[in-house]
Amino acid sequence: MSKLEGGCQCGAVRYEITGALMGVGACHCRDCQYASGGGPNYVALAPRDGFAFTKGEPRRYDRAGGSGETVSRVFCADCGTPLISQGALPFHPVKVGSLDDPSALSPMVHIWTSSAQPWHPIDPALPAFPENPPS
Repeated sequence: MSKLEGGCQCGAVRYEITGALMGVGACHCRDCQYASGGGPNYVALAPRDGFAFTKGEPRRYDRAGGSGETVSRVFCADCGTPLISQGALPFHPVKVGSLDDPSALSPMVHIWTSSAQPWHPIDPALPAFPENPPS
């Protein structure tokens, strides 16, 4: 995989992904709806050791996730662009919209569909889980 790059809308924070993505999904939980401003949160799963901020210092908002573990929502303090989430998992959910070119990525799975808004279509051809998928 070639390196992927992204950042916030104002350019104050930049990052790069050098590890192979582990997947792409859409999370419909209420916390992700707040973070996305409406529907689901589309994320690409980047391995922690293949992700690095290269410019700027993002801010964090910590909150207990559905698992009870703390989840940090990481965003630009200047323009508010959501960038990644951080938690106890071995990967970072990177917000697909923050990538320089998100056009090649599409969701492979939908999670937390029990919280999905009725007006947001979910592709019936993709796997979907009412909460987190089984480990």
